[in-house]
Amino acid sequence: MFAKFFEGIQCDLLLVMLAALVCALFRAVFIWRFAPDESRHDWRRIRGCFNYGFWWGLDFNAYVFLISMVLVSIPASFFPAYYEIANDIRAVGLVIYLLIIYLASWGNMIFYYHFHDVYNATVRLGRNADKNNLADIFFNQNNGGWIMAGIIPYGLVMYYSAQAACWLPKVPYPVLFADSWLQYGVNSVVFVLAVMTFYWLRYGGTLDHRKKPEWDEVPVYVKQDEFLGKMSMDALIALEIAFHNKLSDALRHTEAESREIMTKVFPAGLDWQRPWSKFVRRAGGAKITKPRKIFLLFAESHGQAPFDSLYDKLNLMEASKKFRQNPHTLAINNFLPGGMVSAPSLASILSGIYDADLELNESRAFWQGTTPLSMAVQLKKLGYHTAFWYGGSLNWGSLDHFIPTTGFDEYHGGPDICEPGAPRTWLGIYDHLFLKAAAENIEQAKKDRYEFHFLYTTSNHGPYNMPYDEYGADLDQIMPDVSDDMKKDKKTRRKMQGIWYADQALCKFVERMQEKYPDALFIVTGDHTTGLIPYEYGVTKRHAPSLREKVLTSFAMYHRELTPDMLAGNTIGGHLNILPTLMELLAPAGHEYYSLFPSLTEKIDHVVTPYCWLTEDSIGDYRNNTSQSLAVSSQMLPIEHEALFVAERDAYSEFSGYFIKHPELLINKQEKNIVLTN
Repeated sequence: MFAKFFEGIQCDLLLVMLAALVCALFRAVFIWRFAPDESRHDWRRIRGCFNYGFWWGLDFNAYVFLISMVLVSIPASFFPAYYEIANDIRAVGLVIYLLIIYLASWGNMIFYYHFHDVYNATVRLGRNADKNNLADIFFNQNNGGWIMAGIIPYGLVMYYSAQAACWLPKVPYPVLFADSWLQYGVNSVVFVLAVMTFYWLRYGGTLDHRKKPEWDEVPVYVKQDEFLGKMSMDALIALEIAFHNKLSDALRHTEAESREIMTKVFPAGLDWQRPWSKFVRRAGGAKITKPRKIFLLFAESHGQAPFDSLYDKLNLMEASKKFRQNPHTLAINNFLPGGMVSAPSLASILSGIYDADLELNESRAFWQGTTPLSMAVQLKKLGYHTAFWYGGSLNWGSLDHFIPTTGFDEYHGGPDICEPGAPRTWLGIYDHLFLKAAAENIEQAKKDRYEFHFLYTTSNHGPYNMPYDEYGADLDQIMPDVSDDMKKDKKTRRKMQGIWYADQALCKFVERMQEKYPDALFIVTGDHTTGLIPYEYGVTKRHAPSLREKVLTSFAMYHRELTPDMLAGNTIGGHLNILPTLMELLAPAGHEYYSLFPSLTEKIDHVVTPYCWLTEDSIGDYRNNTSQSLAVSSQMLPIEHEALFVAERDAYSEFSGYFIKHPELLINKQEKNIVLTN
């Protein structure tokens, strides 16, 4: 009986390989049909594309093994009549799956033909499209008749291929023991190994789910070719990602609807060929001496909550609080990030428009160009050489494609500038090592050159498994007044150590650069916040975060000539206020720049992002239409159900979507200087 099971799972495994071969053949057809010349003959990248695509594709193909084992191999080992037709059943089941692959793969190629990208969130627009029009396009523009006719010969070939695979010679099941009970033990081990084989296949050749293939882990040398990087995704993988990501409302609207939404808020007479032109601003004149070096530190999960007096005894922001004590450091304690997670927050602050769930960094349009509101583009116009430094690999979030087009003259990933084998988390090189290497590289440049450095760290992130004790994170000294129970909780302890460590590394970099460049300007903010406070250990009377603690990131700015009056008494702000603030502090009178929002040097009464809003008294969350007082309180403050500034929020989101729908408006590298001077 068990010999039949052992034979059956070998058939199942062979069918997985057949499915993977079919996926590879569709990948080859795709490359043959659409690859640009520079990709078509890059054999090293093509091999890498096929290799990674094979393992990633097992995410779906592995289910061929599981389903066939459960529905065929196991029952066939008990019922002789079922065993006799088992291969026929396997072949039929595989053909059904391969027909799905056939349709998905041809659909992926048709989608690429129209949108120059593999399946993405735009595919969901098909639900609202005219179905007759789609059918017309499919049959009359994309040879849909031939594709549908091909189902019959394709299905027959796949059926007989599956049959042939099932009839290949198999390894006979070894009977190792005469004692039946011992042999039953061996049988049990084989069955467990069969189940583990499914997971090993499902996770792409590993049993560690964290190492499972995904878009951010596509080999850098493959992903550097944007076409072959996308080709590493099988059609079903691309489709899964597309439907997993929420489509922004801005992409659902017609042209007329989009313009109507924007004109309700934006200045009258918006030029739809140059929609940024109505957001031109003129600097009032420099308020400080133009620094030769500007450093914007974009720290992972550097939130506001640990700065609040309520949590002083945690001492998590010990280094940053020291930095803020300088009379020339200006801080705003109610500061909204551009996004609620890393990638949209980064994309927003760099592009000058909100990401608004559009995944600008993953958009091929933004791999080719950017908006005239881009931070780096506008600082270059002020004469700054621009550099981007990220603690992780630049293939995360497709930064290797996105960052160059946003205007940066140079861009570096932590693994590229640190020693080979430098310790790292799954996100990037340990912060202190990354920032040390970045500092050393920066110091090698010309001292008198005007430079803007954007540095993005990674270490303040779960699972917090770094050797913090080696880096001086002694909680008994850092937070002597907290409960012993909290310190004994290994998970919480390491998280507290990680937050403290990341802040220390950040500020040591600031201190080093201050000593090297005394006239430098520093901005320290977070990409977003996260759960930084251990409420479960009685650090305050409530056991849940307030809305401000869930949302607000940090903000502090230093220059030796800054004085508190320069920020106009503002107590609120957001990421997209940073660029205009730099312009108003540094640019000569009359200098033109573009910004959706005003500078922090003038009074701001509210801040709006696609996700949240701020006034001087309240904070609101559009995702659930709730609001709460901004007061720092140990008690849980009342929650109101309201949404303010909705029209503004919709207009800003629509503005971002307009660039996605009109990529011809984006400026490429060659056009940037020309467009900005018009």
